[in-house]
Amino acid sequence: MRVDRAQLAGIGGALGGGSELRNLWLQHHKVGVWLDGPLQGVAIRGLRILDNTADGLNLRRGVSDAVVEGNFVRNSGDDGLAAWSHRETNRNLTFRDNVVVAPMLANGIAIYGGRDISVTGNLVVDTVTQGGGIHLGNRFDAVPLAGEIRIENNRLVRTGSFDPNWRFGVGALWLYALDAPIAASIRVRGLDVRDSTLPALHMIGKRIENVRFEDVRIDGAGGHALQLQSAGAASFRNVVARGSGRAGILACGQGFVVHDYGGNSGWTQGAAAAGAETPLPPGLPPECRETSAEE
Repeated sequence: MRVDRAQLAGIGGALGGGSELRNLWLQHHKVGVWLDGPLQGVAIRGLRILDNTADGLNLRRGVSDAVVEGNFVRNSGDDGLAAWSHRETNRNLTFRDNVVVAPMLANGIAIYGGRDISVTGNLVVDTVTQGGGIHLGNRFDAVPLAGEIRIENNRLVRTGSFDPNWRFGVGALWLYALDAPIAASIRVRGLDVRDSTLPALHMIGKRIENVRFEDVRIDGAGGHALQLQSAGAASFRNVVARGSGRAGILACGQGFVVHDYGGNSGWTQGAAAAGAETPLPPGLPPECRETSAEE
């Protein structure tokens, strides 16, 4: 049984600067790796983290200049890989070339606050509930996202989920401004979303702005390409959707502005192809509507 206060990680505590974890097999723990900062300069490479009751890996509170690279995580009971700026900022983190398969709850890769973080070249497959493939959130008493956040060249396959508490879908890539607005410079480039359970891209909560999407391919989302449940703005260039279960954008009445910078297709022309009279997913407020992008 999972007991959150119990220190039951395969590897836990804090490490000195320049420490490296490499080529370890961690299985049947509560958490595979849980490191508490402040700490600097740790590298985590080539781990196999399997069948845990909570996170596969979590970097918590004041971790800086860290690299998480080439790891394989399967069947975690919570986020596969996470960085949590719990009341102290994580900064200069890199999550690169990892594979996360079948997290049973929450997200494949989750960044809760922090500054100057990159998530590049990762593969996330088969999320189950209450989370998506990649998640950025100002949540859980995290210091808000700041600086430059790069989400580049990742592939998300059968990610996103139906949230039974909200009773609507969570996106394959989703941003949640729960505790504070999201205003960091966020760049999403080279994203490949395949067979998302419901929405592909999802914004929810307080105001979210300064987000750029470029060279994004969406193949086979079960819902809309873009689900908007916050105020704010984002720009889109070369974002192409094919085979979405619902065309257009689902906008929930909070004034989110979509800037169409060209090369976009398959989601910007409203909902006629899917049938606008089709009932919206349960749980969404009545002001939600299917719409199209603005020039």
